[in-house]
Amino acid sequence: MSEPVVLGIESTCDETAAAVVRGRRLLSNVVASSMDEHARYGGVIPEIASRAHAEAFVPVVSKALADADMTIGDVDAIAVSAGPGLAGCLAVGVSGAKALAWAANKPIYGINHVIGHIAVTQLQFGPFPPDTLALIVSGGHTSLLHVEDVVRHIDVVGTTLDDAAGECFDKVARLLGFPYPGGPHIDRHAQAGDPHAIAVPQGLTQGKAGREHPYDFSFSGVKTAVARWIEERQDRGEEIPVDDVCASLADSVATVLARKAMRGCEQYGSRTLIVGGGFSANSQLRAKLLEVGAEHGVEVRVPELRLCTDNGAMVAMLGVNLVEAGVAPSAPDFPIDSAMPLDRVWVIGQFVCP
Repeated sequence: MSEPVVLGIESTCDETAAAVVRGRRLLSNVVASSMDEHARYGGVIPEIASRAHAEAFVPVVSKALADADMTIGDVDAIAVSAGPGLAGCLAVGVSGAKALAWAANKPIYGINHVIGHIAVTQLQFGPFPPDTLALIVSGGHTSLLHVEDVVRHIDVVGTTLDDAAGECFDKVARLLGFPYPGGPHIDRHAQAGDPHAIAVPQGLTQGKAGREHPYDFSFSGVKTAVARWIEERQDRGEEIPVDDVCASLADSVATVLARKAMRGCEQYGSRTLIVGGGFSANSQLRAKLLEVGAEHGVEVRVPELRLCTDNGAMVAMLGVNLVEAGVAPSAPDFPIDSAMPLDRVWVIGQFVCP
């Protein structure tokens, strides 16, 4: 087969997205976000997000095909996020993709949304070298993965034991009075602050816990420590140095992520670290990873900002990988899996495939 053309559809949370990829070329990438509708509630409301997906599905997919100068008949396959994510949101995207595949008589792949964050870097950096490590950082996931084969063999090296990095930022942002989502606000204020102004703990890096969980992540204690520091200052009637709080928090989280990722690279002999997920847009994390990577002789592949957050390109790119590998498409009755494990790449019928 010549370079496969895949339409990717994403609806795991609050972005309705679609993209068309041919081989390793992105032909279109359309995203409609319902973030503004959730901001007033301080977090994503699944029912509101699901309704927004239903309203945006047809316009977004139609525009993605139009921007690629194609019709649905021109694509070789359809890929759609089947998990992990919010069940109602997943159901909208998967139902729409199944209907489209059935009407156009196209094969469909229900893919793991998180693994899509790994695959999308191929659009910018090309194929994966052997023994690649991947750091996934988003609102709900902080995971370190060993990628032997992005289609057939991914091992979970480390994962979140409580709060993910994005959750930690959002909760501290709420204490500081920032609107949802809080991550971009902390990022902006951190750029003007002193990263060493406040002693912020680094979760699972010291003592017995650090030895037992060398590659796992825990940011609940970090959130609690910063929250107590803020509350104590408020109780004394003292001003909160917002920029310094943000800079100290961002530096602590970025340092933990970078050090554990480098330790994983040493363990697996990896000379390449792929970074993905919405939190990888954080400027402090990007800078820290590139700095530490250079010190350890590891190439750090951080995608451009538009490919960090949820998008259809990552779904389509993983779909291209599946088509090129000659794996069987998903059956028409494949289920969504809101808690899909990270070592499962795509779904076939009632069975999941690693």
